Amino acid sequence: MPAAVQPSTTHPVHGAAFGTGGVPTIAIVNLATVPLGYDLKKLVAAMQLALDKYFVPVWGAPAMLKIFPDKKSIPATAWPFLFVDDADVAGALGYHDLTKNGVPVTFVFVKTTLGDGADVAVTASHELWEMLIDPGIQMWADGPNGQLWAYEMADAVEETDFLVDEVRISNFVYPSFFELFRKPKSTKFDQLALVDRPFKLLKGGYTIIKKGAGTKQLFGSAAKKKRFAKEDRRLHRSAIRKKKHH
Repeated sequence: MPAAVQPSTTHPVHGAAFGTGGVPTIAIVNLATVPLGYDLKKLVAAMQLALDKYFVPVWGAPAMLKIFPDKKSIPATAWPFLFVDDADVAGALGYHDLTKNGVPVTFVFVKTTLGDGADVAVTASHELWEMLIDPGIQMWADGPNGQLWAYEMADAVEETDFLVDEVRISNFVYPSFFELFRKPKSTKFDQLALVDRPFKLLKGGYTIIKKGAGTKQLFGSAAKKKRFAKEDRRLHRSAIRKKKHH
């Protein structure tokens, strides 16, 4: 039987599974041949707690995280969330996509993440936040200067995280981050309160913007741009993805 972590029922929830309604089940399978850096059950429990306690009250997107022994045991309606060894996109630590049947799926590349000096739990929670809010990888927000900003929950605040039961969890932006009418310092824009105005990138953050037919990446600092040079995360956006990776 798969191990399950029950979501909290202490606050109202308004999320819906992609295209069907209801609360999605995130089916977690560890296919990596190297240690994650955490016990899988502890990692998943911390992600569920962070989801229920911090993310759902802000975004209203609940989910039930369950550990399954292999891919064959994943129910057809569940969203696969797979820990695997190596990236199939140059330098990618993780990404979320859609299966051929239109089911959201996430990949966390364990060897690639560890080789980059990053934390597997941070990568996993980063992808979880973004999978839950934009499972179709298609949403954009009206940003400054007539630009469209990719509607991603963790990219702008990347390289910042917080602890939940000794597990590092990715920071995430609030809906107010994408509300251009908000004045600086008028409200909270991210979980760690590091952003002071809408559409602001932290030094370790980045975003994809679209204006007209073109897209490009913006970075929070020159150092981030340099670190990012080995990876092309434009492929995370379905509108400009040149191939399927799964």
